[in-house]
Amino acid sequence: MSKFVGENVLMRIFIGEGDKVDGRPLHEALVELFKKERFRGATVLRGVAGFGAHSVYHTDKILRLSRDLPIIIEVVDTQENVDRVIPRLDEMIDGGMITLEKVKVMRYSHPHVE
Repeated sequence: MSKFVGENVLMRIFIGEGDKVDGRPLHEALVELFKKERFRGATVLRGVAGFGAHSVYHTDKILRLSRDLPIIIEVVDTQENVDRVIPRLDEMIDGGMITLEKVKVMRYSHPHVE
């Protein structure tokens, strides 16, 4: 069983699909950062609708097709790793929201690793 099992931190980053950093999609740059910083994994979720601080409604409905749908990046790792990367996130993310919550990891493994 992995040493990662137990209490850790879930970080959710809420951004828009059109958000960029250095001319590239922000969500791609964030996933690369987490991989480079040796995080345990990251997942990017694309929302079908939502609004943020400016209350502009974004949807994937055909009549109101938005090019800036909500994106959520979820990362679960240790508090130390999350704290270490927060200053870099502040440099990369112009808008959006970051939330943190404690989670209990019940299982973390690869099917071919014991």
